[in-house]
Amino acid sequence: MIKIGILREEKIPEDYRVPFTPAQCKAIQEQYPEIHFVVQPSKIRTYAIDRYEEMGIEIQEDLSDCNYLFGVKEVRTQDLIPGKPYFFFSHTKKAQTYNQPLMHTLIDKKIRMIDYECLTEESGDRIVGFGKWAGIVGAHNGLLTYGKKYGKFELPAANSVEDFDALKTTYKDIKWPAMKIVVTGGGRVASGLLEIMDVCGFKKVDEDAFLQNDYEEPVFVHLDMEELYRRMDDSSFDRQDFFDNPQDYFCPFQQYTHTADILMNGIYWEEKIPAYFKKEDIQHPDFKMNVIADVTCDKFGSVPINLGATPINDPVYGIDKKTFEKVAGFQNTHDIIDIMTVDNLPSELPKNASEHFGNVLSKHIIPEILKAGRSTILQNATICEQGKLTEQFEYLSEYAYV
Repeated sequence: MIKIGILREEKIPEDYRVPFTPAQCKAIQEQYPEIHFVVQPSKIRTYAIDRYEEMGIEIQEDLSDCNYLFGVKEVRTQDLIPGKPYFFFSHTKKAQTYNQPLMHTLIDKKIRMIDYECLTEESGDRIVGFGKWAGIVGAHNGLLTYGKKYGKFELPAANSVEDFDALKTTYKDIKWPAMKIVVTGGGRVASGLLEIMDVCGFKKVDEDAFLQNDYEEPVFVHLDMEELYRRMDDSSFDRQDFFDNPQDYFCPFQQYTHTADILMNGIYWEEKIPAYFKKEDIQHPDFKMNVIADVTCDKFGSVPINLGATPINDPVYGIDKKTFEKVAGFQNTHDIIDIMTVDNLPSELPKNASEHFGNVLSKHIIPEILKAGRSTILQNATICEQGKLTEQFEYLSEYAYV
């Protein structure tokens, strides 16, 4: 018998998602009789505890007898059970300073940390993630921000509706004004952003048309890495060379800041990659882009005026173009840029996000757990175990041990 525990989410701000829905737990147990789920009680989950009970899933506070423990967000250090294998987003692979105490505890308690972010296929493609739902909610929030800032239209907060189907119905009666929207990225986040563009019926245009033409309807342009970055020496783009030598590239995005109304940012970014524009550029009289939904939410990252993440209940702040200072959002003035930087967007549609996530785990990870030998996929995603970093994560030694 393999006993799998579903953890109660304790991190603040609260997260309502689950790694497996009640129906998924039941289906997995029926397909694999050797697996038995146990769910820790919670009052905040999007699926009430009695939904699990109705599916015949055991409810238990103490999960110390489980073989594997699944959560979503980081587990509090005081709640970690020594010696257990855990699945959750640890946010430690980039040596994030704010989670160094968590990393130390994982080592001290000899936890096996299998990080969702590190689960990959042989091709290197990530297996699991909430990126699509971050994009969907991020795009919605970007539209909400523009409508509220300029009094053009009203949209409800995503977390105030039941699910994505309900959210889509809120668009049916909106009389969309003329808007020019830039969507960036080519991964799962961007796929969610583009899904909202499609649901709303916005017209896609090419780069030249976007930059040169005016429209009486909402339009968007989609820019992936090859449109966003160019080599300094010959203005070419090679994806592998870009990732190997991002410092040799520049970003010609500034031209879009003079014509776009909204940026919906879903691009991958790391420290050496050029930002879209310089902070000082927002003071240029032609800087028109006054609403930014920074879904990837890298502080001082591709959007250099991102001052950090915001909570779901207070998602938007303004940046005064003259002083660069943070001010109240939703002010109807071109002197302030409104920025949405919520970093747990999928939690606003927890049912949809959980169902999607659980489907992926059911298909790809549960069979790996059942393998008689050590699973290569799980081992490659194991950051530490038995009080030591695994070989592929030894680059974290100073972060983990000091």
